[in-house]
Amino acid sequence: MAVEVVATDLGSLPEGGFEEHTPIFRSSEGFLGVEAPDAHGYVDLSFGKKFAFQVDGVISLKESERLMIFTEEMGFRDAAPGIQTPPGMRQNTTVHWMVHPRDADLLYSRIAPFVPNVLEGRDCMHKLSHRFNTYRYKPGQQFRPHLDGDWPGYYVSPKSQQLEYWKTGRSMLSMLLYLNGQEQGVEGGDTLLLEKGMVVQRIKPHCGRALFFRHGIHPMSVLHAGDILGNGAAKYVIRINVMYQSAAID
Repeated sequence: MAVEVVATDLGSLPEGGFEEHTPIFRSSEGFLGVEAPDAHGYVDLSFGKKFAFQVDGVISLKESERLMIFTEEMGFRDAAPGIQTPPGMRQNTTVHWMVHPRDADLLYSRIAPFVPNVLEGRDCMHKLSHRFNTYRYKPGQQFRPHLDGDWPGYYVSPKSQQLEYWKTGRSMLSMLLYLNGQEQGVEGGDTLLLEKGMVVQRIKPHCGRALFFRHGIHPMSVLHAGDILGNGAAKYVIRINVMYQSAAID
């Protein structure tokens, strides 16, 4: 696939410190097939005031394999551009890239039946941010408990060919898209949903599975962690933001 650096940002390192000019890539080609897999298996994972759910079959095995190859070709690195985490919290490598708009639309169409049209009075924008933050975990690595921040929706402007963001809208849901799981040799690495330091839900990585949960500074936001990966294959997961209108509906 054709790829180029579309922007750079200050990148934070897992054990503290920063890397200047950490790249954000852009794909000029797609990775999704035209025919959608059978997205299914909706599971409500909400607890207390916390909102979360999962859906299986969002992407196919072949699509996942293409994605893993593609992200490896871009090159995983320690630094995460534009992301700030305390030393020792994020223990993985990452590559951040802008997906082709067609793929962003196609992927949203697969999850649309499961995504709330209105969340806390805010209308869904029916689209995903085009920025896909991909993480690779190797044995012994983890992501300690944290809350995901909310973000504007990023895209590459057709006119300027520069990284820009939609002037309206803000993300409300994290979508964690798992590219592989136990069937591909992944051992451990479950995503843990937490409440008062206790594990409330345990989600196992599975190819094509998508986990959604409320993020940002909000009572419904879900504290979560990536459990320690065992001695098996590397785990690949993409963080994607689901976009909602900035203001609540009257």
